Amino acid sequence: MDGFCKLVRDRVPQIIREHGSEPVTYTAVPEEYRSRLRDKLGEEVAEFLGADEAKAPEELADVLEVVRALAADMGIDAEQMEKIREAKARSGAVSPIGSSGQATTDRQPPWPPVGTPLLRARHRTRLDTLVC
Repeated sequence: MDGFCKLVRDRVPQIIREHGSEPVTYTAVPEEYRSRLRDKLGEEVAEFLGADEAKAPEELADVLEVVRALAADMGIDAEQMEKIREAKARSGAVSPIGSSGQATTDRQPPWPPVGTPLLRARHRTRLDTLVC
């Protein structure tokens, strides 16, 4: 397949059909799947960075979904991922302190506390289909 294919959630082809078009789809082989997931992560991060505050949480949930898919593809389950995250956090938490040592903001972070479910039901599909 050509380079214009895009990794999408498994329900996207159905939605395209419901709108009267017929998508060209295929399921990637494992090596391509991981490569496409990495590309998708870059795409979702770019969308998050370009989002306004109202849209940012939804875009961040998309980033999280791709990170989880990458972890699963690497054989890392959610519990293992959390242990890795906790180990890294013990070495120093991410904070709003800039390189000058001054706080960059007095606001609370716009994301929910760790452990809060971020994905709504519509996001609970697999990222495993390519649409060309």
